[in-house]
Amino acid sequence: MGREDLLASLQRRGLDPRVIDAVAHVDRARFVPGDLRGRAWEDNALPLAAGQTISQPSLVAYMVALLDVRPGDRVLDVGTGSGYHAAVLAQLAAEVFSVEVHAELAEAALRCLRATGCDNVTVQLADGTQGLAEHAPYDAINVAAAVEGTLPPALVEQLADGGRIVAPVRDGDERLVVVRRHGDRLERSEHGTVRFVPLLRGRPV
Repeated sequence: MGREDLLASLQRRGLDPRVIDAVAHVDRARFVPGDLRGRAWEDNALPLAAGQTISQPSLVAYMVALLDVRPGDRVLDVGTGSGYHAAVLAQLAAEVFSVEVHAELAEAALRCLRATGCDNVTVQLADGTQGLAEHAPYDAINVAAAVEGTLPPALVEQLADGGRIVAPVRDGDERLVVVRRHGDRLERSEHGTVRFVPLLRGRPV
C-alpha cells in the first residue's frame, strides 16, 4: 500500500476530511527507522527502538477522528514513540504536549517533529500515566499505549470540561475507549478491539 492508497482507504471509511488532510500532510517515512522507510505507507504497525512500535496509520487516523480535535485545542499525547501520532495531531490542534518514558525515543521524535515543521509540539520525558499537570487542562488526550482496567486518574483529572480522551483499555479484551467529560460526569463509549504495547508506569529510562 502506498500513500495514495492509504488516503483513498481512509476516504472510503468516511473519516473526517480534516483528519485525512492531516494524515496527507505528514510524511510517515520521516518517523520510521531508516531500514523500514520503504514500508512507511503500509497500513501496519512497525517496530521502533526500546521494544515500542509506530501504530498503523489507519488506526492513528481513527483515533484522531474520535478525539474530534478542533482549532485552538490543547492536546496531550501520551506515548510519543516515533512522534508520528503527535505530528498528525499537530495539524489540527493549537498545541500538542507529548510525553514519552524512553529518552532515546523522545529525543529521536523531537528531531523528526522539528525536521517536519511541527513547531507546535512539545516533547517531554516523563511518566505518561501522570500526564502533564503544568499544562492542564487539555481539550483532548490521546493515549497511544494500552492501560490496564481503567484510565489513569491523573489523565481524567487533567481533562477539560467538554474534553475527550481516547485510549486502548485492557479489561479481558483490549478495546478502544473514548471518555468525554460533561462537567462532573464522564461518558464512556467503546470503538472496537485493538492491540497496543502496554503503557509503562514509573521513572523515565
